[in-house]
Order: sequence, then C-alpha cells, then structure tokens
Amino acid sequence: MGAMSVFDTPALQVSARYPDFAWLLCTAMMHHTSPYAAYDCTFVLRQQFVFYIAFADPARFMEATYRTTRWLDRCIAANKRPNDQNLFPIVQGGFNIDLRELSVQQLVARNAPGYAIGGLAGGETKDVFWRVVAQCAAGLPPGKPRYVMGIGYPLDIVVCSALGADMYDSVYPTRTARFGVALVDAGVMKIKHAAFARDMRPIDETCSCMTCKQYTRSYLHHVVTRGVASASILVTYHNVAYMQGLTQRIQQAIKQQCFPDFVRQFLSGMFPAGDVPQWVVDALDVAGISLEGVAKLKPVHNFYEEVKSVKPMPVV
Repeated sequence: MGAMSVFDTPALQVSARYPDFAWLLCTAMMHHTSPYAAYDCTFVLRQQFVFYIAFADPARFMEATYRTTRWLDRCIAANKRPNDQNLFPIVQGGFNIDLRELSVQQLVARNAPGYAIGGLAGGETKDVFWRVVAQCAAGLPPGKPRYVMGIGYPLDIVVCSALGADMYDSVYPTRTARFGVALVDAGVMKIKHAAFARDMRPIDETCSCMTCKQYTRSYLHHVVTRGVASASILVTYHNVAYMQGLTQRIQQAIKQQCFPDFVRQFLSGMFPAGDVPQWVVDALDVAGISLEGVAKLKPVHNFYEEVKSVKPMPVV
C-alpha cells in the first residue's frame, strides 16, 4: 500500500517523502473526526490536500465501499442545514462492477438531492472509464444531478453527457492554459508552435470571449513563448469560456432534442479522418448514438453482458 499527501498549510508541509506519516494521518482523520470537524479542519488549516491510496486487494475495496455509505449516514445526521446545504454522496467501488452496483444501491436508498461518480480520472484506461460512468449513471435516479468528478477533457464531457451525466469539475482547462495550450473543437491548439508566430487570427474565430476578440494568435505566441505572466491568464480566459460554451451547446442540443446530431458533428470536427477512438464508439453505442459515417470503427463492447453478470451483495 502506498500513500501520497500534499498539504499547503501555514504549519505543516507533508510530501510524498513521508508516505507512512501521510497514511497514519489519513487514518486518524477518518476514525477520530466528525463530519463537521472534518469540514472545519479544511478552513482552519487552509488545507489543499490530495491522498492517493493504491492497492489491488478486493477486500479493501469492499471495505472502503461500505465505509463510504457509513460516512454518508454520519454526514446526513450532522447536516444541520439540509434545506440549503446539499450532500452529494459519491458512488465508489473501484473498477469492480459488483461493488459499483452495491454502492449505487446503498446511496440511492438514502434519497440524496444529487449523486457523484468518483474514483475516476486517476490514470485508468478510457475503456474502464466509460464503463464505470455508464453503469453508475444508469443506476442513479432520473431527475437528480449526476456529477462525474475530475472530468475536464471536452471529449470526455461530450461522451459522459451522452451516458447521462450532468456535472463535471477539473483543473484541466486552466492548467493546460498555463502551458500555452488553448481548447478548440478540433482538439487543442499549442500556441507555442512557430506556425502561430505570424498568424493574425484569434484562437477561435467563432469564440466571443475577451481573448479572442482582442488578441491574435501571433500576440499570444509572443507572450507565451517569452513566459509573460499575462499569457496564462489570457489563454485561461479563453479555455474557461470555451468549456462554458461547450456545455451550453450540449444543454441546448438536449433541449432541442438533437443531441445525437450534435455529438456526430462534434466528433466530425475533432476526427475529420474518421479515426474516432474505439472507446468513444463503444460508449456512444451504449448511449444509443450511431456513428455510422462518422467513425471508421464499429462497436465491439460486451457491456450489456458484463452488467448482467453483476453479483448481488449485502446492502446496508
């Protein structure tokens, strides 16, 4: 078992050089704090921390899945403002379809105002990723928000939206901007490339953000390659505007009942040669969206057989 913890606090700096201490601290917080104490701790210490626990023991995953439900029960009991403070329990279970089904059943039984799908965007394959989202989203109640945690790639958001997800969060749009990478429908635009040194067009001629209205690719190339502080701000402004625009287009397509057409058009722009990845083809097939004439590959998944093989487990 390994553990990594990164703290940004006035009094404590813990890094990956101290895995044993990080694990002990994690365990202590889990067993000896109340939900409110945990909430308060983040404010008092101004913590920004990340824990990474890596193990392959199925028993540990099962233990953690049940612990998630117990923690939710404690949070519900501790929440003194249920009318203005929503609790979104997080569906867990690793990549095990039986544990994911168990987690979905247990959390849905608590009748929460919304649900999150966690444990993804941590380096798993896309084939595993879409299967977890598809299984969890299908099991969560309609009419309540479904939040896939840590998802920020535009392609992932389009696919997850097709699978039934509603909400996302990620540092990707802002983090990638700091490296001079702008988001566009065709994929990404690496502004550091010399090809943009004399390009007088905006990043995206269809974008109405401040950066695209006032600055050219040539100017942005100049400030990005020279490390000017404002460069990351300008590209970040565009990337955030792009993501807002993308989600608005998705929402509008759903409202107008033309979402499958939107998806096909989006993929045609990103993969004009028809080289849509297999995982995208499979995921959208499960979502009921045909990519005939858009993708060269055909669906090859066995998702439905996998879901049918789920083994019932004790529900608490």
